[in-house]
Parts: sequence; structure tokens; C-alpha cells
Amino acid sequence: MSFDIKAPDYIYKIEPYIPGKPIEEVERERGIKDIVKLASNENPLGPSPSAVKAIRKHLKNLNRYPDGSGFYLKTDLSEYFNLEQDNFILGNGSNELIDIAVRTFCFNDENVVAPFPSFVAYYLAAEQLGIKLKISKLSADYKLDLNSMLTLVDDKTKIIFVSNPNNPTGTFYKAKEILKFINNIRKDILVIIDEAYIEYIAGESVLDLISIKEYSNILVLRTFSKAYGLAGLRIGYGIACNELLSLMDRVREPFNVNSLGLEAGRAALKDKEFIKKVIESNETEKKYLYNAFKILNINYIETGANFILIDLKDKKAVDINEKLLNKGVIVRPMNRFGYENMLRITVGRHNENLKLINALKEVIIK
Repeated sequence: MSFDIKAPDYIYKIEPYIPGKPIEEVERERGIKDIVKLASNENPLGPSPSAVKAIRKHLKNLNRYPDGSGFYLKTDLSEYFNLEQDNFILGNGSNELIDIAVRTFCFNDENVVAPFPSFVAYYLAAEQLGIKLKISKLSADYKLDLNSMLTLVDDKTKIIFVSNPNNPTGTFYKAKEILKFINNIRKDILVIIDEAYIEYIAGESVLDLISIKEYSNILVLRTFSKAYGLAGLRIGYGIACNELLSLMDRVREPFNVNSLGLEAGRAALKDKEFIKKVIESNETEKKYLYNAFKILNINYIETGANFILIDLKDKKAVDINEKLLNKGVIVRPMNRFGYENMLRITVGRHNENLKLINALKEVIIK
């Protein structure tokens, strides 16, 4: 069979995103039960019980389209952040909002500045439109090199991506350092501050230091996928001035957030006890893993998120990953990011972390 439909040249250059293997696939391939998945930075405690209750309550309404404006969730967000409803835009995960921003604001001859390695959605959003991508490598301590990013900015730069904390390294800057960086950027450049993991470093959001109305070129992204445990529902949101978001709304697909996601998001946002439990569990288990890595003589990068990047030194991450899969543990090798000897590991429940450490002992010693 011949296939004669051609795509633009830049489409062929895109390296497709390959997600981490789901538990069911590993069980099927390896014939192993009781798989532990620590690969995708998911919340090991699951969703908020309040969110689950809200989902069940609204199942009977699935024959109806969702509220296309997300009115009630925006109302709750406006109360939570003490902002106006029109300072929020909802997305099918914050991924969609990244995509919408690039499609809304970038002209064909403009460029986007992004750190590497970082969230792959930044690169895909630019590459799918043939927008030039200017990459800033991380510093020696695995942090965003903010000075390097500034040097990449030219008269054709339209968007700068700043992930804080950064994925996959977990490194972060204090809010005042992010603000200093923002203040060095021209007002006609959109600075997207991705705070997907900000709940894990309370008090370090740039939102605590700025007025959205005064900083009209700032878009802050948040998600319900991480600390709130709603990754399967795909719901994120952006915070910015109304003028910026009204343009993005012209590009946003109708009914882009499903009705269960809208209701679960509302319930999760109000469940402060659950979020407190999530953060406390992450801190406790993070310390356990740090100590275990030290005992195993494994170097790690201290994290401000719910995952840890470890350095296997002379061992190939893909090889260790394969051995861990055979032990029933799914993690994320970082070779696609240029880190041939590194694994990214989600901080799990204690029993999951214990299984990981026991598996690491076996595969590394051997």
C-alpha cells in the first residue's frame, strides 16, 4: 500500500513522545504481578476522596456536554487565589495550555526559548508548528541556567519557558530569583512559568510576589495531575491577565475539559487536609529514599518535587531499568534527555519505595 499524503518537513523531524509503560503492559510482557510504578510522577496516595465522591455524584450527567466556560471551577479558583474569574483559563492538562499559548502568540519567523532537559511539551508545542526552538542547557548543578536563557533572547523571541521546579531534575529557584529573571525580559515576550510541582515547595510561587495585572506578559501554569492526584482526568489551568487569556480563549477548543475533571478539580481544591497529607508523605518518603541512596552509594539530586533523579555513575540507565522491570519496578531512564547514567524515580508509598530499594540492591550489586 502506498501512502502519498505529505506533511510539512518539520513534522518529520519531531521525535514522538514515548510515555512510561503502564502497569498492565509490564505485567503482560513480563508475567509479573504486584508491579510498582514509579515512573510518571503520579501521586501515590491517589486522588482526593472528596474528588472521588464528586465524580460519583456526577456520573449520571455524562450524557451532557461539560460547562464549556468552566464557570464554577473558575469561581473556586478565583476565591482560592483572590483573583478575578477572567484571570483563569482551563486546559486538558497544562500540556494543552502550553500548546494553545504557542499557537496563539507565535508568528512563523519567531522563536521560543526553553531549558533542556525539561518538560517535553515545550519542545513539541514549538516543533509541531515549525517554530524555531532555542535551547538552554542546564547548569552544572542541574538547575535552569537563567543567565544563559537571557543570552538566547533576541528580537524574534516570543515565548520563554521556565519550569519551577524543573522536570526531570527537581531543582528549583526561590520565587524572588524567578521574579528577578522576569524583570529582565521585554514586555512583548511571553514568560510561561510552569508550576506543575509548586505544591511541594510551598511559598515559592512567583504569584506570591507579582500582580497579574502589572505583569501582563506572565502566564503561570498549574495542574491537578500531580499533588492533587487527578492525572487521569487531565485538568490544568493557567493564570494571567484577562487580555492575554482572552486571546488564548479564541484558540482553545470548545468543551476542552471534561465534566468529571471540572467537578473533581473543584472538590480537590477544597480538600486541604488531603493536600497536607500528600506533602507530608512526600517529605517523609523523600528522606527515606535519600538515606537509602546514601547507603547504596548512589548519588542523587535533592528535589523540590515528588521525584528524584539518581546517578548510576558507570552503569547505563537503560540496563538498570531493564533489570528493575524484571523485578517488578517501573522507573524512568533519562537517556532520551542526554543523561545516559541517570534514572528518574517517583517518590512512592513506603512499601513501594522499599520494593524499589530492595530491587536496586540486587541489580546494582550484581
